[in-house]
Amino acid sequence: MAKKKLILFALAVVFLCVWSVLGHHEVLVRKEERRVVSVCESGSISTVDVRDWTGGTSYHLQFITMEPNSLFLPVLLHSDMVFYVHSGKARINYMEVENSDSKNKKKESSDGSRSIDLKRGDVYRLEQGTTFYITSYPAPTRAKFRIYAIFNIANVDDPREQFFGAYSNISDLVRGFDERILQTGFGVSEELVQSIKWAERTPPIVPYVLRNESNKRSWKEGIIESVVGFPDQTEELNKKKKSKTRTFNFYSGKPDVKNCYGWSTAITHEELEALETIDIGAFMVNLTTGSMMGPHWNPKATEISIVTRGQGMVQIICPTNPVGQFTRHVKCQNSVYWVKEGDVFIVPKYHPMTQISFNNDSFVFVGFSTNARNNYPQFLAGERSVLKEIDREILKEAFSAPNSTVVEELLSSQRDAIILGCTSCAEDLTEKAAEEEHQRAEKERRREEKRREEEEAARKREEEEEQARREEQEEEARRREEERARREEQEEEERREEEEARRREEQKEEKRRREEEEAKRREEEQARREEEEEESRTREEKEEEARRREEEEEARRREEEEEEARRREEEEEEGEQWIRQKKEARPLGGWK
Repeated sequence: MAKKKLILFALAVVFLCVWSVLGHHEVLVRKEERRVVSVCESGSISTVDVRDWTGGTSYHLQFITMEPNSLFLPVLLHSDMVFYVHSGKARINYMEVENSDSKNKKKESSDGSRSIDLKRGDVYRLEQGTTFYITSYPAPTRAKFRIYAIFNIANVDDPREQFFGAYSNISDLVRGFDERILQTGFGVSEELVQSIKWAERTPPIVPYVLRNESNKRSWKEGIIESVVGFPDQTEELNKKKKSKTRTFNFYSGKPDVKNCYGWSTAITHEELEALETIDIGAFMVNLTTGSMMGPHWNPKATEISIVTRGQGMVQIICPTNPVGQFTRHVKCQNSVYWVKEGDVFIVPKYHPMTQISFNNDSFVFVGFSTNARNNYPQFLAGERSVLKEIDREILKEAFSAPNSTVVEELLSSQRDAIILGCTSCAEDLTEKAAEEEHQRAEKERRREEKRREEEEAARKREEEEEQARREEQEEEARRREEERARREEQEEEERREEEEARRREEQKEEKRRREEEEAKRREEEQARREEEEEESRTREEKEEEARRREEEEEARRREEEEEEARRREEEEEEGEQWIRQKKEARPLGGWK
């Protein structure tokens, strides 16, 4: 049932990622857009960073390909990892910080290490803080082993914390420490440390033939119990049986660790009732003169420490740049600090560290750790070194050692655990830090001088460029002036030609106008003559008409007069006739 839930969880994560890509174009990342981290004959690693735009959670994906008979070198996980096996077969060996309740099919040794045979289609999860490596099986068909892994960048404890990458190479974490620290911590010669520290770095995947299971070294010596949470089986880390109390005193009872080099005690909610509802722990470390807390890291906790007495040196290794390579793109750098009473120093999780006292003074500090409930420090050097839980052949490949004897000597020489003797280590580290600081100051001075020289050269170059620019501008102005004068001359010539053409055109126009006016005048003269002739003819016609009308009027008047005379004559005749008739008609006796 647990395996089924894990598979469903992984598939849900993959589905959500795919849904995010399909649902929002800004998170679409094509195969050719992957960032290649490593490519070699034994395999390759490429990465993609995506963001769930619905919830704001960021994820880091890795695509790991291994050739048959290859080894993915041991790493420390900084984040929970869920992966899917796409092809091939391999075995993963890992050490978890805590016990897992997973029911997946696995092989588990008596000392706490686990190994799982992986095949195509498997889905599995490793918790943050886990150390693991992968060995691919030989394949007759040369099938490559491929896994697709997803890391929740903002998982676990505090999403505001800086993300230090998916994992750190174990060998690089060791190489990050000062040579003297490694020499004393592992109890080996300077030559052996140098051969390990300055060996040529190998790619994350190297050729490796998986040995027979019967030859596998037993993972024992109790280190797992001290780092994965079995305090009842450790002898040196927990010599006393703690019981939960309402108060606690660092100086009462037996320390967790105590030897001639100092002692250390840590408490969590299991010892102090007041810490029951808050995931914060407390600790105290007392280093005698010439001692050190062995190189170690916290997989889940950030330590905040206050120096209560004495002084000492603190070296912190950056997990993303453990060998101290300086590039302008890497802000995280290895650090060495001298601290004294009252000082506060902070070591984030995943940062390997060591605290060292001087030969003439003790070094005591008390502090608090976040996420203390599930945090178990993991040590690199000493009898309790986590490196002892890794196969010697694997370490030989990881450290590029000439043979496994070197690795065996590296791990078996130091018999002390946790708190180690380290005479003059703080002084040497101080001198080295001062020398490095001097070198940094000298480099800074040279950089400043170079910067000033570059600025001076840039200023001169700028002045020369300005002078050249002014000359170029003057030349350009002169050229423009000449061009303007030439253009004006050309325009003047064109204007004169246009004026001459216009004058000739005007003359032609004037001649044409005069000809038109002359023709018009002649036409008008002709029209005037015709009009006068027409008027004369009209006048004559009118006179003739008037004369004719007068003659007609005269004839009509004569006719009327003649008619009037004839009418009077007729009237007179009629009157005379009437009188005659009257006379003829009067009776003889006359009228009565």
